[in-house]
Amino acid sequence: MPFPENFFWGGAIAANQAEGAWNVGGRGPAKTDVTTGGSYKEARKVTWIDKDGNPHAEPESRRPLPKGAHYAVLDDFFYPNHDAIDFYHHYKEDIALFAEMGFKMFRMSISWSRIYPHGDENEPNKEGIEFYRNVFQELRKYDIEPLVTIWHFDTPLYLEEHYGGWENRKLIDFYAKFATTCFQEFKGLVKYWLTFNEINNTVMFLSLEQDVTNADYQRAYQQLHNQFVASAKAVQIGHAIDQENNIGCMICGITYYPLTSDPKDILLNRHNWEQNIFYCGDVQCRGNYPTYAKRLWEAHDVHLEITPEDMVDLDLGTVDFYTFSYYMSTAVTTHENNEKVGGNFSMGSRNPYLEYSDWGWAVDPDGLQYYLEMMNDRYQLPMMVVENGLGAYDTVEEDGSIHDPYRIDYFKKHVAAMERALDHGVDLIGYTPWGCIDLVSAGTGEMRKRYGFIYVDRDDAGNGTFDRLRKDSFYWYKKLIGSNGEELD
Repeated sequence: MPFPENFFWGGAIAANQAEGAWNVGGRGPAKTDVTTGGSYKEARKVTWIDKDGNPHAEPESRRPLPKGAHYAVLDDFFYPNHDAIDFYHHYKEDIALFAEMGFKMFRMSISWSRIYPHGDENEPNKEGIEFYRNVFQELRKYDIEPLVTIWHFDTPLYLEEHYGGWENRKLIDFYAKFATTCFQEFKGLVKYWLTFNEINNTVMFLSLEQDVTNADYQRAYQQLHNQFVASAKAVQIGHAIDQENNIGCMICGITYYPLTSDPKDILLNRHNWEQNIFYCGDVQCRGNYPTYAKRLWEAHDVHLEITPEDMVDLDLGTVDFYTFSYYMSTAVTTHENNEKVGGNFSMGSRNPYLEYSDWGWAVDPDGLQYYLEMMNDRYQLPMMVVENGLGAYDTVEEDGSIHDPYRIDYFKKHVAAMERALDHGVDLIGYTPWGCIDLVSAGTGEMRKRYGFIYVDRDDAGNGTFDRLRKDSFYWYKKLIGSNGEELD
């Protein structure tokens, strides 16, 4: 079965990893602006000053800062997101390159602190609104449909410090106001929206941390609940402002496998799906907490603050379509196993049937097909794969060419997996590979971990010209889009 005639081929970036201009045009800081660079082996650090004025740099934790401390940019550290790839000043050039490839859709995010620098102001920042309006108008000039993520890990730092972040219910209303501003200001320019990026990471990533307590789970589940309500309110607001608005969820999609046929592994695998994948999708797509939520909460003595009005909002604010990122699968087991994967947001046991990237991620296109077919049956909503790609080392040849057959091979296999899912009846309407242009890695803060069809001359230390170069994969993807997915070679 071929790809649908109106299929949304495109690419994806996020404001905090691409825009730069972190303190330009009235923008306020977000946590990524106090997050240093890192690597596969060394975690990124968040910098702050304690109540006595002493500087600190520690791996990011879900726990709040000590009393009296505040986040700070310190002189001795490099913050790659400050400049990123300077999309803020290069967006016209970049969009022209996307149009050259034939993009039908471009996924991007709006930096909350560029619209509301603190997050709690009465009036938005007009310079920020004008910037995004210009970007959307430029996309429209080339008939590229914007797909806009309202929140992509960029809560204004002021809300983190002065309100305690998403654990505080006040953020529901702050977010609703931010979303309302976006829907009103960009009406007619944007009609595809995502409320929260990879919303399930809040709980999923606890398994990556050491010494996690029940209090950590209490905070995580309460933050998630507040985000669910905020998302549901945004859906209702967006539909009321413009009936043309289509508003979706976005899940960090990981396919889980049991490592063995031991029934205990089978049950553990199911519970991983429920906690890490289904929990968020069920609430946002079905409008209520699933029956297994009680088991998840009781496992960590979680008691949520939920009002009757919250449950009404969840019911009324279900999403119109389901989107997800997909980079890897993982295997889980109850048995002792020394073949673990770890670092760079990877987890679980190494799957002996799969190959792994330089950053420890399993390359598994069959897992993408599996995920698509499972979620199509579960929710029966239109679906998009809004992140997918291979982070890899690229070499610029003397003539400026960049040969990346490894990336082309990766995409061939994943596009073929999507085609099989379509053939099996999956309602897949779009594909926006991640980092269609090189950007700062969220996990490691590196530039060398490159995803793009377009190379950006910028290194891990912040050196480079910001020049854009077309990779071999640029021409391959252009041909793929031109043939609507038929020419894979």
